[in-house]
Amino acid sequence: MRIARFAKGDGVAYGVVEGESLGRPGAGTISGPGLTIAELYGHPFGIDPSGVRLTGNRYPLAEVRLLAPVLPSKVVAAGRNYASHAREMNGEPPSRGSEPVLFLKPSTSVTGPGDAIKYPVKLTDRVDYEGELAVIIGRLCRQVPRERADEVVFGYTCANDVTARDLQARDGQWTRAKGFDTFCPLGPWMETGTNPSDLELTTTVNGEVRQQARTAELLTDVPGLISYVSQVMTLLPGDVLLTGTPAGVGPLTDGDEVSVTIESIGTLTNRVVIGDL
Repeated sequence: MRIARFAKGDGVAYGVVEGESLGRPGAGTISGPGLTIAELYGHPFGIDPSGVRLTGNRYPLAEVRLLAPVLPSKVVAAGRNYASHAREMNGEPPSRGSEPVLFLKPSTSVTGPGDAIKYPVKLTDRVDYEGELAVIIGRLCRQVPRERADEVVFGYTCANDVTARDLQARDGQWTRAKGFDTFCPLGPWMETGTNPSDLELTTTVNGEVRQQARTAELLTDVPGLISYVSQVMTLLPGDVLLTGTPAGVGPLTDGDEVSVTIESIGTLTNRVVIGDL
């Protein structure tokens, strides 16, 4: 099931996206003829999920504005979780099953599908895309055993871990480089019914393929990542885990359109604009 957060007029609601999706990587948000969104009453992350129901209102998807599917309390990300990316960053890749490198992105970095990625040209000379699978946590949890990790997952979405690469190198830690407003696009919706173990991930810039990999290549897989992170901190409903990016990262410039497509989920598309003017 595809659950989206959307704006219609002055209102914001959740809804179920219905109909068949058509498209290809780099073609923008995947859509299809007759694709609609059925409005939900209630909040899917509420204390009583049984109170969530269809209102009966349905809208053509083209007539609403899709928003970031969640407003997380925190975004927890895994670095160097594909060996190919670790190598392209001139690092020795961790061994499969070793402890992942974690960092945080602020909740204020989250933005939605179709929103602009704002390039802070006064502060950085290089802004990179990083296409990733994102995990959406469905309930409060801590110290989750690996074998029960799927019980705390609400769904999955596409993410772009936008990074000011020069600041990352200069600072020696990643908070500033990863933390600018709009540096965490998420969307286009949450897919609740997919298996994350072997999905194709493709990132394009202006229609040209820049990244292509499968989530089977993750050094720490989704259950392992949930278990590891939840030993450190309590995860709340709507929190986001970014699972890492494969090789092929590169710079963005003003006007670029970057799309992250993940098999069985959809396509997240954003355009780059100068953000300091």
